[in-house]
Amino acid sequence: MDAIGINLPGLVTQIVSFLILFFILSKLLYGPISKALDERSNRIKESLEAADRARRDAASSAERVEQEIAEARTQGQQLIAEAREAAARLRVTEEERVRADLESLRERAAQDVQRERDGAIEQIRTEFANLAVDAAERVIGRSLDAPAHREIIAGVLEEGLAEDRRN
Repeated sequence: MDAIGINLPGLVTQIVSFLILFFILSKLLYGPISKALDERSNRIKESLEAADRARRDAASSAERVEQEIAEARTQGQQLIAEAREAAARLRVTEEERVRADLESLRERAAQDVQRERDGAIEQIRTEFANLAVDAAERVIGRSLDAPAHREIIAGVLEEGLAEDRRN
């Protein structure tokens, strides 16, 4: 082998050194590096699975939130409808109460007007009676003839009307 330029003891030494180095490196470096790479690979897989789970959870949470929002909208619409119905009932009740109050006020006002009218008529009767008595006294006191009698009554009536106008 010397003829081809290979030194057999050097080759054997290099092969033995290579095998020893290979054995040492495989035991000391390859195992721990391989183990570290496997662990890192497992952590990456777990992280990816956790990210997928988180994504799925987020998607389901988003769906759940959308459902809750839809339910809240529905409940809000129901509350608004109930409030409108309550307002309508209250409005009808208040309108009925106001109508009853107005009718009561109208009846009282009509009664007051009737009382005032009756009082005014009674006052007019009293005034007329007083005027008639005054006129009769003046007629009897002055003369008994018809033209004088008419003149006295007309004067008394005019005086009474003028006095009423002043009051």
